Amino acid sequence: MPTVGVKRDLLFKALGKTYTDDEFQKLCFEFGLELDEITTEKQMITKEQGQVEAAKDASEEIIYRIDIPANRYDLLCLEGLVMGLQVFLGKLKFPRFTKVGPTGKGSSPQKMIVTKSTALIRPFAVAAVLRDITFTKDSYDSFIDLQDKLHQNICRKRALVAIGTHDLDTLKGPFTYDAKPPKDISFVPLNQEKAMNGEELMEFYSTHAQLKAYLPIIRDSPVYPVIYDANGVVLSLPPIINGDHSKITLKTKNVFIECTATDLTKARIVLDTLVCMFSTHCAKQFTVEYCDVVSASGETKQYPDLAFRKETISVAKTNAYIGLNESAEHMAKLLNRLLPTKQTDPDTLEVEIPPTRHDMLHVCDIYEDVAIAYGYNRIPKTIPAKMHIAKQYPLNKLTEQLREQIAQAGFTEGLTFTLCSRDDIATKMNASIDQIPAVHIANPKTLEFQVVRTTLVPGLLKTLAANRKMPLPLKLFEVSDVVLADSKSEVGAKNERRVCAVNCNKTAGFEVVHGLLDRVMQLLEVPWDKATGYYLQACDDPAYFPGRCAAVLYKGTEIGRIGVLHPTVLQAFELTTPCSVVEFNMEYFV
Repeated sequence: MPTVGVKRDLLFKALGKTYTDDEFQKLCFEFGLELDEITTEKQMITKEQGQVEAAKDASEEIIYRIDIPANRYDLLCLEGLVMGLQVFLGKLKFPRFTKVGPTGKGSSPQKMIVTKSTALIRPFAVAAVLRDITFTKDSYDSFIDLQDKLHQNICRKRALVAIGTHDLDTLKGPFTYDAKPPKDISFVPLNQEKAMNGEELMEFYSTHAQLKAYLPIIRDSPVYPVIYDANGVVLSLPPIINGDHSKITLKTKNVFIECTATDLTKARIVLDTLVCMFSTHCAKQFTVEYCDVVSASGETKQYPDLAFRKETISVAKTNAYIGLNESAEHMAKLLNRLLPTKQTDPDTLEVEIPPTRHDMLHVCDIYEDVAIAYGYNRIPKTIPAKMHIAKQYPLNKLTEQLREQIAQAGFTEGLTFTLCSRDDIATKMNASIDQIPAVHIANPKTLEFQVVRTTLVPGLLKTLAANRKMPLPLKLFEVSDVVLADSKSEVGAKNERRVCAVNCNKTAGFEVVHGLLDRVMQLLEVPWDKATGYYLQACDDPAYFPGRCAAVLYKGTEIGRIGVLHPTVLQAFELTTPCSVVEFNMEYFV
């Protein structure tokens, strides 16, 4: 949870009211924040360095250190905090952030051209302009501090997004975002006097207290990302440092903001947050001049997005979730303290999600804001409608019971990884990955963890392979979840609890796993009957030896497979002894 330090007097001046420490702490609690500490710059330095001498020239102005929820990027600076509190207190109507074109006659929007070579290092870029902005010492410090907070938070220490801010009046568009070999990049870094190329810059900042942490992001790459203006002036070498030529000062009137990224969604959120917070200091408040970004494919898009979207919520459902009994009219009035809301019918509210609230991912997030606006400490405490002794979730209870009984049948339990490679569930099992309803990991870190397992068999076979030196027979089992893609599910996938057992011996021992299946069904009191119980039916499966595979059916529905594994499957998992396997879905018996 990030902590923001704001000067108390500056905060109260912006809010238009002076609070006692207790009153402000209460306001923070009502707004969903926490006043963590009341301190001064002098106390903070003394605490950090342990030396009174180091803090002798520090200010003794009171600073409020406020804990901010990690997903509320709009509250990470004084401007956003004041805006949120003023809307919450009813002193300000929620601002309408708008993007506008350049105002000069015949002028065209600033353009940033992204080259194809950036795909090798940081493929995305977005940009915007804050026009006619007025900085004071405090607002300038807040502007820099917000960038640092975003870098540490959503930007994941600049690995996902790097922000660059520049004095537009010192530059000439269009801008080019390129990637070049380190030796071909030369510029004067921020607050330096000597020009350096990419390699010299890496060496120079290798001992820098703050910047050395960001060097590994691009150091080993054959090309470094770099942004030029039309005259060839370097704006920045993201994610390391800006150029000294375009540095912003208190006199800067027009700020060009660029964000380079490996994640376009995060870049858009960062840009929206930055421009929304500081458009309050522009001559035309809450307006941002858009920029045209030309992607490597030639497609042109305008940034920032500044998109308002609408969601609808049911008043009855909201009351039920929170435990209230509010009318639609009063609930709309409450929610307007946090989000623009209007009533559309007796049970429906239309809520407008502004570009500052990227934390709003689901209607449940709106329910949370209703609870905050109402006041968590005011929600009535009620006795549950039904009183009963707590009990274990039925599926988990049956799972524990089956684990014990299978272990007593002579099998050893294994606990394998939920993630596996595509080959594990497809190629090695003589199947095609296209035919398997697998959930794929978007950015797998290793080849071993590319998908969520759709079967327990590969994990047990890999366990067998790792224990080949153990004496035969090896009998392993696992009772755990697999995940299957399912378009009908709300999240696009579903969990399925399965039982899987493997017998590895000099002979396949099909009768061993068949006997285990019969024992489990006996424990579950499921008869051997086609109509009311279970039975086996011959089937073909490329993972199993031809003619040695059967489907396990329960009341006519296939719930699993049993059989002797195909030699090619064993070879793929580096096994040299025959194996028989049974795997079935146990959720039918709960």
